[in-house]
Amino acid sequence: MRTVRNLRWWIVGLICLGTILNYLARNSLGALAPELTRVLDISTQEYSYIVGAFQLAYTLMQPVCGWIVDRLGLQIGFAVFAAAWSLANMAHAFAGGWMGLAFFRGLLGMSEAAAIPSGMKAIAEWFPARERSVATGWFNAGTSLGALIAPPLVIAVSLAADWRAAFLVTGGVGLFWAYGWYRLYRSPAKHPAISAEELAYISHDRPVVPARRASAREIVSSPRFWAIAIPRFLAEPAWQTFSFWIPLYLANERGMDIKQIAMFAWLPFLAADLGGVLGGYLSPFFMNRFGMQLISSRVLAISLAAVLMIAPGFIGLAGDPYLAIALFCIGGFAHQIISVLINTLSADVFSPEEVGTANGFVGQAGWLGGLLFSLLIGQLADTVGYAPLFACLSVFDLIGAAVLIVMMGRLRPAVSE
Repeated sequence: MRTVRNLRWWIVGLICLGTILNYLARNSLGALAPELTRVLDISTQEYSYIVGAFQLAYTLMQPVCGWIVDRLGLQIGFAVFAAAWSLANMAHAFAGGWMGLAFFRGLLGMSEAAAIPSGMKAIAEWFPARERSVATGWFNAGTSLGALIAPPLVIAVSLAADWRAAFLVTGGVGLFWAYGWYRLYRSPAKHPAISAEELAYISHDRPVVPARRASAREIVSSPRFWAIAIPRFLAEPAWQTFSFWIPLYLANERGMDIKQIAMFAWLPFLAADLGGVLGGYLSPFFMNRFGMQLISSRVLAISLAAVLMIAPGFIGLAGDPYLAIALFCIGGFAHQIISVLINTLSADVFSPEEVGTANGFVGQAGWLGGLLFSLLIGQLADTVGYAPLFACLSVFDLIGAAVLIVMMGRLRPAVSE
């Protein structure tokens, strides 16, 4: 095979594409929520159970998926999980009520849980520490791009055919990516298209391979794990709320119809894309401009983004739906900065041989927070409204940043800076 210049960035592009399709499948439910609740006579509480089924399965499976990928390797492991989530999303088309949707949603969560641990493992394998946050920013942009594409695409297919066709289309495209990943991906040392210069560049600051891979118990009992997991637990409810509840909120509280939702519900995810990419560059900027160390530069950027997360806390005071969407946009922008850098920290402080498992457990902590908060929305949204719940999101991120600052001393890079 011919040598490809800067192959590592092509690998990021491939991961980003897979993440786009992952989140397209994931956000199909949220985009169709106003239609599904009407056609299948699903209450707000029942819809929260459907969302909860996905979140519970995703929460439980993240460390399991990370462990499997660590042992099978990325080439096989990621391809198998991608094929599984594609088939699970297509199966939504055969649901006849909320329980059927919840069942298939659980299957989707079990398989999609592999995406972020796999992506972070690939970045840990392919990038030196100084480029890792930038690579994570571009890879993480796929989460927002998939969520951005979902409302207009899913609703367009639904209007042209029906909601069942929307699930078939958004699931089917993932099968092509799974095949492409299996054919194209190899680790740097085994990839036939990598140059000797790039391989040496990637390997320059690699951590020494541990004589023994840390066990799951050793990972979750380490202070460095909790220094990352607690802020992730507090940050994730915001993204879960944006992903699963914005269309229903706009329909129920702001009176938008499905066409208006298709026109505007993607904007917070466009802002999230910008935040995710910018977040990757903030840490190197602080290091180069102010001479900051690796970990402290990550923490500073996370803290600044947590301050911006105050914006969605004021959505209840917005006088019209367009101002509410603008505040959602600020929240999406800020959250993705936090998400990118918390994920990068897991690749900073754990070796490539451990990062799949470690990031899976960190993700499990985050999704547990998202699950609990979604169930809370389902119980309270129809009684107290969404405004107090959105205000909680701002408080959570500020607390998470404070915890990270206090525990920053527990974080040490896997290699010297």
